Amino acid sequence: MSDPAMLAIRDLDVHFPLVNGQLVRAVEKLSLTLRAGETVGLVGESGSGKTTVGKTALRLVRATAGQIEIDGMDVIGASNRDLKKLRQKAQIIFQDPHSSLNPRMTIRRAVSEGLILNTSLRGKALRDRVAETLDAMGLSAQFHDRYPHELSGGQKQRVCIARALVLEPDLLVLDEPTSALDVSVQAQILGILKDLRATRPALTQLFISHNLAVVRFLCERVAVMYLGRIVEEGPVEQVFDDPCHPYTRALLSAVPVPEARARPDRMRLTGDIPSPTNVPKGCSFHTRCPIAEKGLCDTTPPPLRRTGEARMALCHFAEPMLETPAT
Repeated sequence: MSDPAMLAIRDLDVHFPLVNGQLVRAVEKLSLTLRAGETVGLVGESGSGKTTVGKTALRLVRATAGQIEIDGMDVIGASNRDLKKLRQKAQIIFQDPHSSLNPRMTIRRAVSEGLILNTSLRGKALRDRVAETLDAMGLSAQFHDRYPHELSGGQKQRVCIARALVLEPDLLVLDEPTSALDVSVQAQILGILKDLRATRPALTQLFISHNLAVVRFLCERVAVMYLGRIVEEGPVEQVFDDPCHPYTRALLSAVPVPEARARPDRMRLTGDIPSPTNVPKGCSFHTRCPIAEKGLCDTTPPPLRRTGEARMALCHFAEPMLETPAT
């Protein structure tokens, strides 16, 4: 029997109307399921809709259509009372730690706020929970009464992680949590996130990033987004070693490698990602795709093809690049 779904997104649309009457189609017919205890990466170019998916999953952005459930709870139709329960069950860590913290709150107060609003913990029990969580993030008592401007970028992000974890959520959405940090600090934060896998094996994580190396390090499965849709999904090692969709191949080709390991088959995309107000007909990737077939890819939306166990790709010509060894 498969593990129960902690996050289930089905046929999600997120559209933003403009004053000129156009629609920004940020997310289109997107479906994604995260099993309890699973860490899934969501990757793609800037503007592909990754952050919108993460925010909509927690109803920080309103969905236009579709279904979202967190541990069986309807997110889109949730009442205010249900949303309060949801905030305890699911938390988010934003990309920029500098703007994520209230400059007028001490670190202790910032981490306490969620507990004060959502639980009955008070007094010593509240202080102990906050101190324990901050200590786990490497922030000892000397930091607890400081303000955000007194901390480094890495320390601020540790506070943001502590603020999310202090409620002991079942689902954690991480929106580019290391991209605003120096490389050395990124390694420290990634170490903390990796340790969470061992200390909290039941925690489900949606890791949004454009850094494929980080996704490979942290995640079990990966979903690749292009122009509001998932174009490929599967186990990390299989997708990265044997991509089925030409867009995934192009993303992997763009990862820097030492000159001695330069790939002769590197795929380079031309042009920019199209505007979500004017999504190309047929396959949305056909305007940049090196294998697009005229009369098919520019007119007919591609089917979702299964390319192996727990793998699928949205392409007319989706197939593994490498042959499967005989068993």
